Amino acid sequence: MKKPTVGARTGAPGDKGQQQQQKPPARRGRKLSEYGKQLNEKQQLKREYGMREKQFKRFFGIAEHSAGAPGENLLSLLERRLDNAVYRMKFVVTRRQSRQIIVHGHILVNGKKVYSPSYLVGINDVVSLADNVVSKEKFLEQVVDKRMAVAVKTPEWVEVDKVSRKGTVLRLPVRSDITTPVEEHLIVELYSK
Repeated sequence: MKKPTVGARTGAPGDKGQQQQQKPPARRGRKLSEYGKQLNEKQQLKREYGMREKQFKRFFGIAEHSAGAPGENLLSLLERRLDNAVYRMKFVVTRRQSRQIIVHGHILVNGKKVYSPSYLVGINDVVSLADNVVSKEKFLEQVVDKRMAVAVKTPEWVEVDKVSRKGTVLRLPVRSDITTPVEEHLIVELYSK
């Protein structure tokens, strides 16, 4: 094995020696402005629910014109979206997967196929898997049963029957049902400018 020659580098290019490697890197950049915080909060929520800007703005408009606090209304509307309800009922592993099975016509609401992930579920709506999906053993084994076996608690606003693979909306979701860490007042401030 070759020994390094005098003056040869022993570290990676750009390293200034062992002493500086032990220090944590200094954080550079500016303090986030109020607008930056608001925008960041909105972007995080959009990503969480897998929505585009136009959809998100439309939902905010509905929330703003509804009775009550706009921020809480927005979160309630986002939770009531069919793709989120299917995810919360543990029929799928991710929201993206729930959107896919809805668009492919694998989800029924009150016995009728719904193809729109943004469909809003209401009180006493029954969400179930279509008959053609129930007959697909591999799909049920890989997706539905796998998720239902995980000890993730379903929210209190839905009730799930694991045997018949149906979920019922008991009531509309409220702020306390939403586990996502979000400061909705920042989003309201952003859109009220």
